[in-house]
Amino acid sequence: MRPLRKHRRTLLRALLAAALTLVMECVVFNLPFWTTLAASTDSDGASNAMGPGVVRTADGLLKVVDPTQAYLEFEADGSSSFARLDPLPMPHGPRAKDAPGTLSTVRVRLDSDGNAGRSQSVDLRAPRSLYLHADAGATIRLWLQEPAGSLIAIRAARANVRVPFRFDWLRVAVMASIMLIIAALRPRSALWRITLDPASARQRLAFAVPLLLMVALAAAGIIGQLRTAAPLAFHVPGEYTYDFDQYGHMADALLHGRTWLDLPVPEQLAAAANPYDTATREQLLARGVSPIYWDYAFHQGHWFSYFGVLPAIALFAPYRMISALWTPGGEMLPASAAVLLLVTGFVVVGSLLIVRLVRRLAPHASLGATSMALLLFLIGSNVAYLGLRRNFYSVPFAASLLLSALGLWFWIAASGPRHDGRGMWRIGDAPAISLPHLAAGSLCIAANVGCRPTFALVALLGFPLFLRQIAAVLRAARPGATPAIGALRAACAVLVPALCMVVPIGAYNAARFGSPFDFGDSYQLTVTDMTRYAPSSSNILTIAGYYLALPLRVTSGFPFLALSPTPLAQWAYTEPLVGGLFVLCPALLLAWALPFLRRRLRASGLWGTMMVCLSLAMALILVDAARGGLGWRYMTDSGWLFSLGAIAVMLVMLRETDSPPSAERELSTGPDTRSSGLRRLASRHESWRGGERRGSHGTGSCRLFSALWFMRIMMLALMLASLVTTVLSFFVPGRDDALIHTAPALYYGVRSWFM
Repeated sequence: MRPLRKHRRTLLRALLAAALTLVMECVVFNLPFWTTLAASTDSDGASNAMGPGVVRTADGLLKVVDPTQAYLEFEADGSSSFARLDPLPMPHGPRAKDAPGTLSTVRVRLDSDGNAGRSQSVDLRAPRSLYLHADAGATIRLWLQEPAGSLIAIRAARANVRVPFRFDWLRVAVMASIMLIIAALRPRSALWRITLDPASARQRLAFAVPLLLMVALAAAGIIGQLRTAAPLAFHVPGEYTYDFDQYGHMADALLHGRTWLDLPVPEQLAAAANPYDTATREQLLARGVSPIYWDYAFHQGHWFSYFGVLPAIALFAPYRMISALWTPGGEMLPASAAVLLLVTGFVVVGSLLIVRLVRRLAPHASLGATSMALLLFLIGSNVAYLGLRRNFYSVPFAASLLLSALGLWFWIAASGPRHDGRGMWRIGDAPAISLPHLAAGSLCIAANVGCRPTFALVALLGFPLFLRQIAAVLRAARPGATPAIGALRAACAVLVPALCMVVPIGAYNAARFGSPFDFGDSYQLTVTDMTRYAPSSSNILTIAGYYLALPLRVTSGFPFLALSPTPLAQWAYTEPLVGGLFVLCPALLLAWALPFLRRRLRASGLWGTMMVCLSLAMALILVDAARGGLGWRYMTDSGWLFSLGAIAVMLVMLRETDSPPSAERELSTGPDTRSSGLRRLASRHESWRGGERRGSHGTGSCRLFSALWFMRIMMLALMLASLVTTVLSFFVPGRDDALIHTAPALYYGVRSWFM
């Protein structure tokens, strides 16, 4: 009967959640429909009065001639708090040539009865965005806030309108996902009572299903990108040429045996005394010299890319060769498809890494804590930014995230318990390690030199991971000690795979720029002369502070966030940001408690590794602040390292590192009571895992587990807040690759949820 009652409770909760979702969808999010049912709808759009700053063209378009007087005015009777814009069909075919400047996205302001409204944008292709809030009882004035000469496809504006009812499946899916997360991770959820067991077929299936779904969606996205691929080169006379196919050009050069890119070089640029001087380049552009490629490296009369070459070898060159089967000469792999592939790979491999890490840190960890750790890692690693901004700038970051996660996954397995003796190596009294795992991890981590070189510093994690083995090797190497031939095998397992990656990349650099350590970044043509640029010491700490703690700027309208200002004492590269790492994901602050948890994490043997993660993350923040300036993508260098340290602290806070009740104690009463002992053990273990233990401690025990539930609620709240902030940051106008420009239908569709 008890399982039946449990299933009934689960079904009742599911029905209540479904009912709440339907109420939110049909009532709350459709309040504009319910509140405008009594609208008179008698506004005559044809009677719109036009200000002297706007005229109607022969095609019916509105043309702005004076932005200070560009408005439409129409009457309202107060029966509806919404107005609507009626668009004209967007010009296409021969008509599009006659109206090349016709805007699809328009900035407007709605004044009600003489009271100024707020500026907002509408998309004439998104019907839901054409309903505008206007509490007017007499007159509405619609201002067209566009520059003179703009053509706008608006037929009329109407007041007193009824907003149609809309059932949005995407909105329902979002609400259902939030409820599912809350149900799965609430303090008394069943996930907190189930121990993580990677050998369990049911747990493996539950782990694989969402990942396979994500892989399927990513595959569909990649196929769509390949089918619609086009060269991403843009040039405006008198300006730089922007070509975003850097990796495609690198792959083409490699396949033809060149180190330089096959791009045209203007004679005037090659003959310039100092082509890196910004004033010289501006003069050349003013004289019509073209093309001068933005953010490409220029050296000894050739164009180069200063980005790591490994993605070009592993992805772009193979695709070029394969696509030659149906396209003569092959096709360029779109950078967006490459980023999507690499980000998906990182999510899969990173999830496997977290499961393995949690298993080492807390052998009896629950599925609830593991799920929380996965959320923290994926949010804190900044991978969502790369998934949104899928251009060539994101390729090396996504590749290095994947390689670093895979390398650590191998290394943690190498130093962990093994069930067979194949490939195992031992020296002295140090624990045995797996040489194949050691070699595979070294290969992956060293490969970062060919992607994002700063990620190669992850190799420093090998010292605390294999500290006992390194100490044993050093003892064996002391004078008078017995020589350990096996130590050479371990050294080769580390060094040979690493050298197989580092040496060819160094030779490639030397062939291009004369030094194996020169990637060509000082030769890039960008906003300043990079051959002479020296970062300002006064900026470094300020930028580091922005990286960590830039506060959110909250607004009253969708998406309720805005870009935060980042003033600097002197010039440095800055990318618009919404917030710092610890603001976007506050749970990362837990990593700072690591120095105080040495005893609690001693059994796992990973305290030193986590401390190196924290130290390395801070060092990379300072390096990025000095070398790269302020860039959202640079948060990726350190975000995932902070996440690893924060996960270790979170497991301690949630008491996941505690040992469960001893089976030996429970079963020590003898064979006659073995069956009852097993039942007591199962009952106590479930109670311990669920935080419901009662016993002789009375009030103290209740307080202990009340505190534990509070910790679970706090972590769940932090994860939900971080998840919401991350999603809303996608929609912030002004950020690079903002959805208002790259996916206007999605942007305006989601904005309409908050009418």
